[in-house]
Amino acid sequence: MDDACTYFIQLRGQVAADEINARSPLLLTLLNADSTSTRLSITTDQAGLIGLLRHLHGLGFVILSISRSN
Repeated sequence: MDDACTYFIQLRGQVAADEINARSPLLLTLLNADSTSTRLSITTDQAGLIGLLRHLHGLGFVILSISRSN
């Protein structure tokens, strides 16, 4: 069974895709960014998502929202 799905993560502030991927254990795709927030997507399983969220939080990023595509 394949448990991987696509998650959308919104971070506070504008973050460059190169910056986030240089410091991330998983490859994130930048969907859009403006001065208030950055929206990213990633395809992973739930364990990968939890690890990524802990990593982003540890780096000081403020997580505004997380959603999953169906």
